[in-house]
Amino acid sequence: MGRAAEMTGTTAGFLRSLGDQGLITPLRSEGGHRRFSRYQLRIAMRARDLVDQGTAIDAACRIIILEDQLEEALRINEQLRRAGHTPHTAADT
Repeated sequence: MGRAAEMTGTTAGFLRSLGDQGLITPLRSEGGHRRFSRYQLRIAMRARDLVDQGTAIDAACRIIILEDQLEEALRINEQLRRAGHTPHTAADT
């Protein structure tokens, strides 16, 4: 936990609060130590940036979740577009 906090420029308490908010869920070692993925560390740094800009931690977590969902939706849309699928709109029904 200390190493992850050092790498992200945060504190162990901040990382725990991200876990409490459901933003990141680190794996546990056999000894019970939290193990963060690189992706989770990037997410923690994004949260730190938002909080440093004055965003409340719960709002920062929600923003990051929404950004992640948008990125995934755009990726899926691009895959469908390349495969020749066209999305249906309400006007199509």
